[in-house]
Amino acid sequence: MWTMAPTATPRRATFQRTTSETDITVTLDLDAALSLPPATGHGFLDHMLDALARHARIGLEVQATGDLHIEPHHLVEDVGITLGQALNGALGDRRGIERYGSAFVPMDETLAHVVVDLSGRAHLAFEPERLDVWGTAGGMTHYHLREFLRGLCNHAGVTLHVRLLAGREAHHVIEAIVKAFARALRDAVRVTSDGLASTKGLL
Repeated sequence: MWTMAPTATPRRATFQRTTSETDITVTLDLDAALSLPPATGHGFLDHMLDALARHARIGLEVQATGDLHIEPHHLVEDVGITLGQALNGALGDRRGIERYGSAFVPMDETLAHVVVDLSGRAHLAFEPERLDVWGTAGGMTHYHLREFLRGLCNHAGVTLHVRLLAGREAHHVIEAIVKAFARALRDAVRVTSDGLASTKGLL
């Protein structure tokens, strides 16, 4: 059983998701910075959310609790879902946005490439799950990142392709992917026209 309480103004939205496993509130502003740092109870997840906000140059506040005594899976996935809902709400009808974004990010031995399409259609192609990525980052693995991104894509209507061109250590792999996603998202959400970037006339 979960509840969702949306509020939205142009390019800004707040969503709350409450289940028996997690309680999460996300506020997203695509045009202005927000002041509160992420607070999920999981240090590495907070670090990644902060990196997402900084590199996407968006305002992001996340307040969350979850069953971390079990493992991070439920919290990470549900934060992705709620962030996806907030992104969808903040985008509105998506009129005027650039729609597409692409970014490469290196991190020492690691190189990640992420391509974003704010198409209104959900799809995640996550290449690192087929590779030999080892270790964890604060108990978080690249599989947790996959579920975070899957939840975001499904609830924001985003097509996302994630490629890992080099790297094997989980901390650097996860961080490079998150930063590449952030920088691709920064380009995709930019308002560059008065119309819709679609021959269908709908995103």
